[in-house]
Amino acid sequence: MSTPLHLAISEQLRCQILGGDYPPGEQLPSEYQLVERFGVSRTTIRQAIANLISQGLVVSRQGKGVFVTERRKVTYSLSSPMVFLEADMAQQGISLLAKRLESGLVEVPVVAQHLFETPTAYFQKKLLEINGAPGALDLTYVPPPFETFFAVDSAHQMTFPVLEQHGIAIARIEAILECTYANPEESLHLEVPLGHPLIVYRHTAFTTGDRPVAYGETISRGDRFCYSLEIRRGESF
Repeated sequence: MSTPLHLAISEQLRCQILGGDYPPGEQLPSEYQLVERFGVSRTTIRQAIANLISQGLVVSRQGKGVFVTERRKVTYSLSSPMVFLEADMAQQGISLLAKRLESGLVEVPVVAQHLFETPTAYFQKKLLEINGAPGALDLTYVPPPFETFFAVDSAHQMTFPVLEQHGIAIARIEAILECTYANPEESLHLEVPLGHPLIVYRHTAFTTGDRPVAYGETISRGDRFCYSLEIRRGESF
């Protein structure tokens, strides 16, 4: 059984991308150029490009073209003793930039209502850029009293360091990892196709006295971000 043309073409382009013929950030030849090069229809070329997009190798930017994605993947350690994300990235020589997209008082989401004593929480959404490329969206909810300092200090910092700077020590974190699919907003900010698989790191942070002080979700691109975990017999995480 012969291989469909669009698969054969996408496989050839995939090999060229992985081989360095098209480095990260470089634009692929235009649709017209690929039609001329392979002698096939525009529909076939569009299918081939869609194959590359689904593999996370390229991203289509409306009105600009198709570009090769950054392939370096960074790892955040969830092992004990805990290391906050900013410090972990700095130790690896990785640039982490947090850009606040949205903030304000909101209703506490259903999944976190049992953690807060009030029906509202201070919320913020940040885009995390890893070495200059969008890697994750960070959503955080903290108790309303924290708004007085959190609104200012967390504009370009992650949540946990800001809390500790104000004397709120993070004693433990409960977390779960799962998968989701990019909605329109996530697709826009993370530069992935609608429905693209994403990793969700859902976590609750507790201070001394086992009091919850933050609930959040980090929604990341699996091709740019992953997590590591060390488990030892007889020790709790």
